[in-house]
Amino acid sequence: MNPIIKNILAVIAGVIVGGLVNMAIISVSGSIIPPPEGVNPEDLESIKANMHLYEAKHFIMPFLAHALGALVGAFIAAYIAVSRKMILALAIGVFFFIGGAMMVSMIPSPMWFNILDLGFAYIPMALLGWFIANRVQSQA
Repeated sequence: MNPIIKNILAVIAGVIVGGLVNMAIISVSGSIIPPPEGVNPEDLESIKANMHLYEAKHFIMPFLAHALGALVGAFIAAYIAVSRKMILALAIGVFFFIGGAMMVSMIPSPMWFNILDLGFAYIPMALLGWFIANRVQSQA
């Protein structure tokens, strides 16, 4: 297969798998850490109106979803890619970072969470995914 096409497919696979990981964690998060009383987690307006009820524990699962989605997506991209593995893994991190920045602008979450999420859930996890992919491939 043409290396450029394989690299493009690696990025597409990373975005899809990372997005699935993110959605899976978000979809089960309410059963692990229930939202505050009266909040409908599937309604953006309900979340916005009741953000003052959220405690630090309610931000654990969104952070994990964002971090693990970027980590797994970057790992997949770097593992499949033929060349420029770190750049492609970082592209996954940037893609998810843009999504995170859009969420920060739509949901009025606390500044400490915004800094934690945007600073540590995307680019650092993408680099870690690249690093793990390199380790796995070098041991094979």
